[in-house]
Amino acid sequence: MSHTRSALLLGFGYVAKATAPHLRAAGFQLAGTSRSIEKSNEMRALGVTPLIDPAVDELHEAMAAASHILVSVPPGGGGDPVLEALGGDVDFSALDWLGYLSTTGVYGDAQGGWVTEATPPDPAEARSMRRLEAEQAWQARSDRTRIFRLSGIYGPGRSALDRVTAGTARRIVKPGQVFSRIHVDDIAAALMASIARPDVAGPFNLADEMPAPQADVTAFAAELLGVDPPPIEDFNSAGMSAMMRSFFSSSRRVSSEATRAALGWTLKYPDYRKGLQAIYDASI
Repeated sequence: MSHTRSALLLGFGYVAKATAPHLRAAGFQLAGTSRSIEKSNEMRALGVTPLIDPAVDELHEAMAAASHILVSVPPGGGGDPVLEALGGDVDFSALDWLGYLSTTGVYGDAQGGWVTEATPPDPAEARSMRRLEAEQAWQARSDRTRIFRLSGIYGPGRSALDRVTAGTARRIVKPGQVFSRIHVDDIAAALMASIARPDVAGPFNLADEMPAPQADVTAFAAELLGVDPPPIEDFNSAGMSAMMRSFFSSSRRVSSEATRAALGWTLKYPDYRKGLQAIYDASI
């Protein structure tokens, strides 16, 4: 295993941005990929060397130099784009840890019931099927691969508070429908806990302790902001995009109890109320 602590963030998105300061504080040298040159200054400000739309040779070199890799690039119709670009000749033997960010959507529809880390994946949506295939592809590349199945992500700049403020929030009600969610800071903490315990294999569920209907979260955000919530809309008659409607096609309560026990990971925001309250408090 490599003794140089260097992390490569494949895809510098919302989660990678939140995790980068924790990695820097732990002494990691950081590099990250993006397809957007506009992100370069933001990455440098966080101590991340930007690799903008890297060529295959540059990507090979960056991966070979890394002791830790975090993959947050979503799969496309042709499979995982990173593995597709790399081909089959990448040596992962020097890696200490590889984290792949997946989705709890791989569990499919539990009709409102609980799913755990031991629940067999049963994806129904095409995008969730692609995620499961990408999980398996990364696991086949290295026995240091750790799979993180994320619930709905929220945090500063990306929460019901922002949607209510922007006037885009909706309260769509489908009886029995619940969603699980996770604050981005808790995701970063879980990733760091896994890095500290690299021999714990997973998979890991990342979810808070309060699955809830989407309409309840929106109503609480409006309450914090001191405004009237948007009107209730019935799912059957609400106009929605095909993508938005697909999110309501499955309902499950996600347990992260086994993950918390295995990693010694504690939720800073165990429910959406505490998470939204913290975001609101930081904004005033």
